[in-house]
Amino acid sequence: MIRFVNASKRYSSGFDALQNVNFHMAPGEMAFLTGHSGAGKSSLLKLIALLERSSRGQVIVNNQNLAKVPRRRIPYFRRNIGIIFQDHQLLFDRTVFDNVALPLIIAGYSRHDIAKRVRAALDKVGLLGKEKKYPITLSGGEQQRVGIARAVVNKPPLILADEPTGNLDPELSAEIMGLFQDFSDVGVTVLVATHDIALISQLPYRTLTLKDGKLINDTQPAS
Repeated sequence: MIRFVNASKRYSSGFDALQNVNFHMAPGEMAFLTGHSGAGKSSLLKLIALLERSSRGQVIVNNQNLAKVPRRRIPYFRRNIGIIFQDHQLLFDRTVFDNVALPLIIAGYSRHDIAKRVRAALDKVGLLGKEKKYPITLSGGEQQRVGIARAVVNKPPLILADEPTGNLDPELSAEIMGLFQDFSDVGVTVLVATHDIALISQLPYRTLTLKDGKLINDTQPAS
């Protein structure tokens, strides 16, 4: 599903965010991406989502060499990726339903299909009864669940999450990670960037560790 082959990212300022990164994630695999602030976690996720392009090497996602994806095809490529941010990036003047429906509206789904898929996604994250509420009335954990529902509403085969539990307490963080585990269990590839070493050390998943833009550890969980 995801393959990095000597992939590097140098920004125009001359800063090397990633240097010769190599790893492979199989379809349906779940893994954590960790490292100090500025280690390159967000840059790596941006390369996978084609928010940035690698400077050298190859990034291959779902058998596509991303260097060969033309600019006009990038929005279509991203429809196969659910992206979840720490700050939710919700529209606070729209209801929960409308926030989750947005990717489907952009993709041109029918009103009937939108209603069906949005309610299924909200049910999955435990928010089916709150579709008419506005995000500002929800707790931080509930807002993050809305962001997750929006990311998975079109059933993408790949989920990328950038510090999704950074603003949550340990109990809510564990619940959010449980949702990602549920998606992985049904065959979705999940890559989560996080600082929360204490939480991920309790979970049976691979951990990729970055330091100063280099992949220094690729650790499988103890069996």
